[in-house]
Formats: sequence, C-alpha cells, structure tokens
Amino acid sequence: MAIKDTDPVIRKVLIEKGQEHETRESLFKDIEKELKIPIVSFFTSFSAPVGIEDSDAQMLEGILQKMDLSKGLALFIDSPGGDALAAERIINICRSYSGSGEYRAIVPGKAKSAATLICFGASKICMGASSELGPVDPQIVIDEEERPKRFSVFNIVESYDELFKKTIAEKGNIEPYLQQLSRYDERLIKEYRTALALSEDSAIKSLKTGMLQGMNEDDIKKNIEKFLTPKETKDHGRPIYRDEAKSCGLNIDFIDIKSDLWKKMYELYIRTNHFVRDTAIKCIESKDQFFIAEISK
Repeated sequence: MAIKDTDPVIRKVLIEKGQEHETRESLFKDIEKELKIPIVSFFTSFSAPVGIEDSDAQMLEGILQKMDLSKGLALFIDSPGGDALAAERIINICRSYSGSGEYRAIVPGKAKSAATLICFGASKICMGASSELGPVDPQIVIDEEERPKRFSVFNIVESYDELFKKTIAEKGNIEPYLQQLSRYDERLIKEYRTALALSEDSAIKSLKTGMLQGMNEDDIKKNIEKFLTPKETKDHGRPIYRDEAKSCGLNIDFIDIKSDLWKKMYELYIRTNHFVRDTAIKCIESKDQFFIAEISK
C-alpha cells in the first residue's frame, strides 16, 4: 500500500528512510500511464559483491506472472552485470511473457556488462543523456599479492597469443619467452576463449532476434565491436552513452532529460538505487509486486 495522509508520522519517516516499496508505487503508476505499457524494475547493487544470476530470472518470472502484459512491457534496469547465461534467460523470459513478444529496456543510470546484454535483447533501449551502457567482454578477478584484481579476459588471451607468436618467431634464445609462457595455464586460456565466444555469440544472437532483425551476424559484429572488446573503450567500466550506442546501429530512444517522464524515471531510479545500496542488494518489482535480496547481517 502507498503512504497515506492518515498514517502516523513515524511510519511515514521510517518508510521514506528505508525507501521501501510504498515510496515507489505512485511512480510506477505515473510512468506506466505515459508509456502505456506495464513496467518492471530490475536493480542489483553496485556497492555489494553481487551480480546477475539465474535466481534473478526466477524472481523476475514470478513478478511477470502476476502482470497483465498483453500490450508488452518495459524493463527498468540498473546493474553492474553478472552472468551472461542468466542474461540470456532473462531476455527469453521477458520476450515469452510479453504479449507482443518484445520488450523495451529503460536505462535510467547504468546497465553494464551482462545488463547491457539484457538491453540488447530489447526492441528498443530508452536512455537519457547520462544513461550508460558498457562493454560486454568477460572479466575475471585474480588474487595478486593477497588483493583481488580485475582483468580483461580478452587482454589475457591476446597477450598469450602475442607471446606465443613471438616465441615461434624467435630465431635465437627462446628461454625468456618460455619462462613467460609458463605463467599461463593452457586449460584456462581455453576456458577464456570459450567465455569470449559465449559473450559475443549471446550479444549477436540477442540483437539478430530483436532490434537488428534482418541484419546478418557478420555485420552485427562489425557494428557492435565497441561493446565486444576493450580495444576502443580501454576499460570495462567505461561508459558507452546513447549517441555512441546509436552509432553502433542500436535502436536507441532518446528521452529528454527536461521532460516530466524523465523526471519521474529519475526519481524512481534514485529511490530504488538508494534502496539497493543501503537496505538490499537486489530489487525486482512492479507497482504491485516485489522481490528483494537483503544485505546479510
């Protein structure tokens, strides 16, 4: 239920402080009136060590089962990313439950990595001037000197390949190269190649069956090269804003940041982002239903 004027002040204060579901209900309703389709939000924390996973697909499906999606839906998404296969499952769930077979992705803040993959499965991506997508190339965390450090899988494989080529081409002493190669595990390199191929395949197929229908896979790959490798972006966390995304051939709907619609979307974003930062680590909700994963005490 929404906050009522007749509620005790202490209840209003506690609900506002915790940014519980009641504080966002009216925003869902107002945005739905303007979009003319239902919306469901999917937020995961940027501050907690958590990512998109299979259980999120199950929670999202539980919400969608309770909604009238005969006219389609919009997915309001904000997440640092996670598992590519879970992203594929979420795309399939959104398309399967949508009466139109399609869904829109709304990015009020940051939809990075696997969250960008989920956006690729949409018929269009709605973005404001500050909205961010990001590269989808896989990353790995390795403990170095007892401290976790994130590495680009693409860069690891590329450095291995370059070193291997130098070793083969060397006509003199190859011992220094062999010493460097000994630091790599060929089994892991093979796994990394598979992870890169999975990410690329997922991105291309999601687009080919969605907003880039009719385009062949080679052309799609060429268009979205910026998303697939760190060659242009240089860093996995670097933003890809709406103009760049549109230049890659994606169907981007620009939302005027001075419009009433964006102001409502931004308020919903700020409230939900605050909630998954301070109270929960994940939140999936509609105007009537919600699932959360709470911070471990």
